[in-house]
Amino acid sequence: MIPNQIIEWLLDSDVSIQYQVYRDLLNIDRPDLKERISKEGWGAKFLSYQNSNGHWGQGFYQPKWISTHYTILDLKNLSISNQCKEIQATINKIICENKDPDGGVNPTKSVSNSDICICGMFLNYAAYFGAKEDDLKSVVDFILSQQLPDGGFNCQLNRKGATHSSVHSTLSVVEGILEYLLNGYKYRLNELKKVEEESREFLLEHKLYKSHQTGEIIDSKMVMLSYPSRWRYDILRALDYFQFAGVGYDSRMSDALGVLIKKQRADMTWPLQCKHSGQTHFDMETIGQPSRWNTLRALRVLKHFGMIERIKK
Repeated sequence: MIPNQIIEWLLDSDVSIQYQVYRDLLNIDRPDLKERISKEGWGAKFLSYQNSNGHWGQGFYQPKWISTHYTILDLKNLSISNQCKEIQATINKIICENKDPDGGVNPTKSVSNSDICICGMFLNYAAYFGAKEDDLKSVVDFILSQQLPDGGFNCQLNRKGATHSSVHSTLSVVEGILEYLLNGYKYRLNELKKVEEESREFLLEHKLYKSHQTGEIIDSKMVMLSYPSRWRYDILRALDYFQFAGVGYDSRMSDALGVLIKKQRADMTWPLQCKHSGQTHFDMETIGQPSRWNTLRALRVLKHFGMIERIKK
């Protein structure tokens, strides 16, 4: 059981956190809370920064992290209603304005190839907000064309060449594929399922954060708890993906789960350990302080894997 005082602390927060606590920790559907996300708190604040042309920031991808791309990703991760008309209209603009000849979405005219990370994240929120399947077909085609023999993805493949996948790129892609599957799209469905399974295996072979050759941590930032994650990989984001995908426990997750459990503070919360540099609309939380986002995500991960009894109480 999750201690009542932690549930109460989480519920004393933004409506987006309240909704996800009820949904993920208490198994209670609260559509009334979901509908409020666009009208108050962080959701309404993000929406208030939308420009008259439908974009945020200076357009699709500039500047980080106040661009259209990352703002819509933030809103999707808040669990704002997927029927939000303002966001749906902007996604249609991205499709019209930023489709590349290779089939992906490309925010820049100076680089001729689409970026697999951007396309994975785009598929994530475009599928969530119900983009037309015909509009997503070329993005799906591009994603499938970029898989490496080791099962994962690397954004350098179609630019400078790559022989080994990146956990950053791979996680962004599987998150997008998962959202595509969850929302009932059918185009190349079986191929996407196979790719998702192979990409999961790639992540698990690396024990979610370690070199497959040396066993050392790939990057120390991958064991730091951040939020929002942006395009960057970390163990909590990866474990949360496996939780959302309904994947059962695998012994290769144990090291990452152990790190996550050790990061719980004496007050039973998890902290915000770092942020990724760049311009933001506003800060939801403060570095070094207890983080409701990280506490919520850690608890739903541990709940999914049957490890709640291992937390501090």
